[in-house]
Amino acid sequence: MKKSLVLVLTLIVALTLAACGKSNNEGTASSPSASASESAPASSAAGEALSGTILAAGSTALQPLVEQVATKFMADSKYSGISVTVQGGGSGGGLTQVQAGQVDIGNSDIFAEEKFKDADADKAKELVDHQVAVVAIATVANPKVGVDNLTKQQLVDIFSGKVKNWKEVGGADQKIVIVNRPSSSGTRKTFENLALGGPSQDLPGSIQEDSSGTVKKLVGETPGAIGYLALSYLDDSVKALKYEGADASVENVTTGKYPVWAYEHMYTKGEPTPVVKALIDYILSDEIQKSDVTEMGYIPIGDMKVARDVNGNVTNK
Repeated sequence: MKKSLVLVLTLIVALTLAACGKSNNEGTASSPSASASESAPASSAAGEALSGTILAAGSTALQPLVEQVATKFMADSKYSGISVTVQGGGSGGGLTQVQAGQVDIGNSDIFAEEKFKDADADKAKELVDHQVAVVAIATVANPKVGVDNLTKQQLVDIFSGKVKNWKEVGGADQKIVIVNRPSSSGTRKTFENLALGGPSQDLPGSIQEDSSGTVKKLVGETPGAIGYLALSYLDDSVKALKYEGADASVENVTTGKYPVWAYEHMYTKGEPTPVVKALIDYILSDEIQKSDVTEMGYIPIGDMKVARDVNGNVTNK
């Protein structure tokens, strides 16, 4: 009897343990959703939208384009996690800041090699050039000067102080007032190299302004004023003058007939981060090149039929 009772109790305990084990196994197998939810963050992280901040500074000739495109970029749901700040300060300042790691992008109208020369040449080698558009620089004057064309020599004579009155170049009897950009300006360097053939001096009585927007305002409001602006700044408040008989038109620039133009560069120190690359790729996209770039007075890179190297040499593509 005792042996039978022990056997029965043993069987009861064994059956109870088996039932508990089955119940526990069913509970584990029935929770695949918990396991999937744990792996979900890794999956979403892999496809997660980019986020971060971008600070771009430099060329005021390029600034309007980058500002407008940055606004559209941040409004795009794919890039809503990225914040872009755009500042001016001139091409020289932008190149200096990006080289020093103070900004993510250095906007410039000139090649880095033109800024960093001789003992500083290695600084240019650390920068990566992203050419996003072409800008033409036009000589502009107050609408009442009575002139619509200037030769290279006439421009040289005006910016060297040899010619002081518009009547000396076929215009009104009006004193010439030069509105210049500072030496750090890429727009100034482009104008000097390609329109004047060399550097100009800051003459007594001339006006110097840091931004293209202020140059436009002063030239438009100052009797006898002359300056130079990117096509993106032109409007009826100033008169764009022909250069050696050639208009600063898109067709003349793309074919090389009008020589005063430059690439718009967005330099990064080394290869850009994914966030910065996203903005640069966005500007270079067909959509932006065919809309914002064109509509704002710049020229898409792909439209150029000629190319220019750092030494100013122009070749057909």
